[in-house]
Parts: sequence; C-alpha cells; structure tokens
Amino acid sequence: MQENLPIVHAFPLTSLNTFGIAAHASAYLRVESGAQLQAALADPELAAMPRLVLGGGSNLLLTGDFNGLVLHIALQGKDVLAGTDTHHHVRAAAGENWHGFVQWTIEQGMPGLENLSLIPGTVGAAPIQNIGAYGAETKDYFHSLTAFDPATGQFVTMDREACRFAYRDSIFKQQAGKQLIIVDVTFALPKAWTPNLRYAELAQAVAAQGLTAPTARDVADTVIAVRRRKLPDPADIGNAGSFFKNPVVTADACERLLTQFPALVHHRQADGTEKLAAGWLIDQCGWKGRALGNAGVYEKQALVLVNRGGATGAEVQALARAIQADVQARYGVLLEPEPVFV
Repeated sequence: MQENLPIVHAFPLTSLNTFGIAAHASAYLRVESGAQLQAALADPELAAMPRLVLGGGSNLLLTGDFNGLVLHIALQGKDVLAGTDTHHHVRAAAGENWHGFVQWTIEQGMPGLENLSLIPGTVGAAPIQNIGAYGAETKDYFHSLTAFDPATGQFVTMDREACRFAYRDSIFKQQAGKQLIIVDVTFALPKAWTPNLRYAELAQAVAAQGLTAPTARDVADTVIAVRRRKLPDPADIGNAGSFFKNPVVTADACERLLTQFPALVHHRQADGTEKLAAGWLIDQCGWKGRALGNAGVYEKQALVLVNRGGATGAEVQALARAIQADVQARYGVLLEPEPVFV
C-alpha cells in the first residue's frame, strides 16, 4: 500500500451519509485530486479491495460496516467554459455541493438548473441518478463529463449518449458503468432562457406570489421554499430524500387501477406510459407518520423515510420492505427504492 496516501482505517461513516446511519469503513481515502485517485487505484492492495465511492451520501443506505475502501470524492472547482451561440457551458468538479453549484450558475447569469435547487448531494452524483425535480432532470442540461476508469487507469470523456440516461438511471448504475468514477461534469445552459413551469405545483406556487414574469432567482427561491415545506432537512432528521421511485406503468394498467381507485394520482408520459405517485400510494396504505423501530415515514411526505434517532440500516430496510409489500398487495405495483443499499 502506498505510504504517501492518507488512508484512514476503521473510519466512521455516520457523517458521510444523510440517513445518519452509524457504520465504519475498513479503509477510507478523501480524494482531492484526479492524480490522487489514479495513484490509489494503481496500488494493487487498494485496487483489490471492495470499493465504495461516496459523494454527499444522500442516495445511500448503509446496512452495516463496509469491509473495503471508501473513496470520498472531495474534488473542488467551478469554471465557465467557452460555450456556443446558443448555450453557456459550465463545469464543476464532482465534489462540489450540488445546491451551491446551482445557485452559483444563477449568480453568473446562466440559468437553467433552478428547478433542481436544494437537492442534496454533490455534482458528481447528479448524472449517476439523473436527479430530477419539478419538471427538470440532469440530462436536460447535461453536456459531458470526465470519469476515471479503474480498469484502464485512464480518464475518459463521456457525452449524453454514452451516459445512457433514463428515469433516475444512467450507465453508472448499470453493470457496464458501475466501476467508473466521475471527476467533473459540464452542463450546457440555454442563453435564450424561459422559466420551466411545466410542473403544476411549481406553477401554482409561482402564480400565488403574483409573479407574471418570474426570473430564474424567483423560480429557485420558490422551489427552495416548497422543498423546505415538504421535506425534512437531513441536518435535523436523517433521511435520503425521496426513498422510492415513482413507478411507471402501461396505459392499460393505469386504466385498470383507475376503475378500482378513481382518485389514483397519475401523469401521462411522452411515450404513452403513466407515472404513478409513489407518495400517494404509500399514504393510501396508511404509512405516513408510522414507524418500525427507530425508522419511520415522514409526517409531511410519505415518500420520505427517516431516521428517528439511532436507526440501523436494517431497520430502514425492514420498513421499506413492509411498505413495498403493502403497496404491492393493494395496487399490484412494486415500488423500487432510489437509494443504493450497501
């Protein structure tokens, strides 16, 4: 093992996951440069260990101690690049705070990401999950990224097509790309900006303020206010945001459900499928505000599972499975968790 790498053993991970689950890593490295990442994975002993790449830990459920190497991606930096006639290009290192980066782009007069304000996590995690909220997704503004491939020891540039974006999915969650480690991301933001108010709740919240020509700052502030009203701050109560994906079903399946449940919340997608509201399904099964052990369902939003204090990963997992079983028994729909279980 390279002696010049600051490897820490038996490292506590409680502060590195927003659920606040107590767990330890056998080995831990805070990665602050691409060269450091390259050196670490060129070391035969480190490269042979099971590996967990961590950013902000906001899309993670630790189910126990991690018997391997945690690479904490703490790369920093933001740049305005040469753009095109139609788009600004901005790049941020993978360890930059996502919300901070979004607010920075607005301050630079380069809007586009404002609907994604206050989403926890880092810039490097955004493409992995193809994070989305209020009618926008990462892929809508994505240009390219740089990733390190441990298999070759080289850095590669990937465009939108190479990332294989889908709903809360990308190549980085699939077998073909799980080993890749994102080091920076470049976004293309439209110079001819118009507010994205396609999401009804956001449009209503903007209209309620009497804003007939909202700026990007207006939209961002509204998104922040709505999120704070509905979602718990991980600094106050451990959580990973929305725990389940909104399930997508065929139009025929949705029609069958509507005959039995006329109040079913559903949204038609461009391809003709229907996206159901997971939070509504969970709420209808009576889970909002309930708990199993020290893990519970948030009182204001049934889609959010929380650590009420001292919860283990196993308790959160048991709660998630109980919710899945109830929703599937009642609606015939299997909810898929968003966080990665480790």
